[in-house]
Amino acid sequence: MILVSSCLAGNPVRYNGTSCLDSTIQKLIDDQKAIPICPELLGGFVTPREPAEIMNGDGFDVLAGKAKVIERSGNDVTELYLKGAKKTLEIAKEMKATYVVLKEFSPSCGSQKIYNGKFIGEQINGVGVTTALLESHGINVISERELEKLVDE
Repeated sequence: MILVSSCLAGNPVRYNGTSCLDSTIQKLIDDQKAIPICPELLGGFVTPREPAEIMNGDGFDVLAGKAKVIERSGNDVTELYLKGAKKTLEIAKEMKATYVVLKEFSPSCGSQKIYNGKFIGEQINGVGVTTALLESHGINVISERELEKLVDE
C-alpha cells in the first residue's frame, strides 16, 4: 500500500485551501493502491490555516528539539506538526506502506526541499517533520516529482 498526501489526491487541504491534484496519484487511488492522508490535518490543523515554515533547520532538527515550526505570525506550532507526523507514522505502519508520497516544500511533507524559515519563498535542501519521522523508521518517502519510482513497483 502507498500513502499519499491528500492535496495530491485533489483534496483542498493545503494551508490556503487548495489542492495539487496529480493524475498519477489519482490513478493509484482509483486502483486501490494508495490511500490519501494529510499529516497537518491529523495534527489538528484546519483548512485554511496560516502558512508555517521550519526555523533553524529541517524536520530532523525539529525531531531533535533543535528547530521549531513557526507560523508567519510567529506562533509556535511545532507540537501540532509532531502530532501529525506521529499519527502518519502509525497509519503507515498499520497499512504496511511500501512508499509514502508527500508534497514537496511543505514543513510536514517536504522530502528534498523545504522553505528556509524566512517566509520569502526561498527553498533549501531539507525535509519536513513527517518525512523525517517516517525516514527515521525506515519508511520510503518520495515527492510527487519522483513518481516514476512507483511505476516499477
